[in-house]
Amino acid sequence: MSSMIFGWAGFGALVNFWRLGIQKRPLFGKETLVGYPIGAVVGGAFGYWLEGVEERQAATLENRKQALLALRAGDKARAAAQQ
Repeated sequence: MSSMIFGWAGFGALVNFWRLGIQKRPLFGKETLVGYPIGAVVGGAFGYWLEGVEERQAATLENRKQALLALRAGDKARAAAQQ
């Protein structure tokens, strides 16, 4: 879990690096250094949120799968009882 969050944090810092390059501003100046931690925090927060979304979706899919398997088992039992 934490590796995904650290990956998104690195991506956030990289986006700031890219933004400064596009603007042709100094990449490591006094006034631009504060952007890297901010980008990393924003990227890490997004990664943390995305990890939660992934876990909730997996749980929802598993619950739905179990419900469908139970319906299928009931259909098979009814078909067997009719024969």
